[in-house]
Amino acid sequence: MKNIAVIGYGVIGKRVADAIQKQDDMNLSGVCDIISDWRIQNAVRKGYDIYYATSEAEKEMKKAAIPVKGSMQDLLKNVDLVVDCTPKNIAAQNIKIYKDLGLKFIVQGGEKHETTGHSFSAENNYKSALNLNATRVVSCNTTSILRTLTALKKAGLLEYARGTLLRRATDPWESHLGGIMNTMVPERDIPSHQGPDAKSVDPDLDVITSAIKVPETLSHMHYWNVKLKKQTTKEEVIKAFKTSTRIKLIQYDEGLVSNNTIKEMFLDMGRPWGDMYEVALWEDMLKVVGDELFYAYVVDNQAIVIPETIDAIRALTGIEMDADKSIAKTNHSLGIH
Repeated sequence: MKNIAVIGYGVIGKRVADAIQKQDDMNLSGVCDIISDWRIQNAVRKGYDIYYATSEAEKEMKKAAIPVKGSMQDLLKNVDLVVDCTPKNIAAQNIKIYKDLGLKFIVQGGEKHETTGHSFSAENNYKSALNLNATRVVSCNTTSILRTLTALKKAGLLEYARGTLLRRATDPWESHLGGIMNTMVPERDIPSHQGPDAKSVDPDLDVITSAIKVPETLSHMHYWNVKLKKQTTKEEVIKAFKTSTRIKLIQYDEGLVSNNTIKEMFLDMGRPWGDMYEVALWEDMLKVVGDELFYAYVVDNQAIVIPETIDAIRALTGIEMDADKSIAKTNHSLGIH
């Protein structure tokens, strides 16, 4: 059993904490934040040990009757690894603390690759993360890119890929604070950052992305045009995608015509928060024309990196040396079938 601390109990942190609790080879030592509102109060209800990040946070937590166990430094004394789920400016400050304490740590995709020198995607480069001191779990969009392109690459089908990303404007729970309305905002630079980010995990990928912010909050949607290494069939492409346990093939003709209907399906499946850990890829929309492949899928920006984070914990701590075994274990615990 490895003892794991979660720093930052927000959209990703709360999901990582719950996922750690479902594993039999790691233990959640506690969660740490500066908040004292309903978010951390829910962590108390779940029985998690709560730690404060600053002296001001300690005062506010105690004022709100949050049963704090101690400071972040107290939490870090007895852990094997830290998963930092704080905003990137905060994470950058925390990294120095982890290094000074000699702790292994994981950061999220908002950080730059250079922060850790290693970027992670379980089905692509698990082995290269074994027993490292740190890694970065790449962003939700980059994770989806790597899952789909890695499946095609392993099947010997991938020549190069060009993708267009329709990005949600803000997180659902913050949609009252801002975002965009009645407009679309293209990212100025092509390629957008996701293509180069994917290459930080797999430098051999020939991938270019462009991105547009759209006025919705549930998820991202991707459209891909892939040049194949050879002329092939739709059946062979689908067979390649099925080698990934984290790509879920869905059918447009079964009523899954939009991101909200897909979200409703996962809610009906009983997933916490309706989380979709998989890439939801439309099988009946997929087309092969000669040596070109066209497909589209939906990405749950709040959930897709959760299984990757659990696998990254196993790789860095060395509690599971085999990628397939870790992925299968994580999938089973999170209900990914």
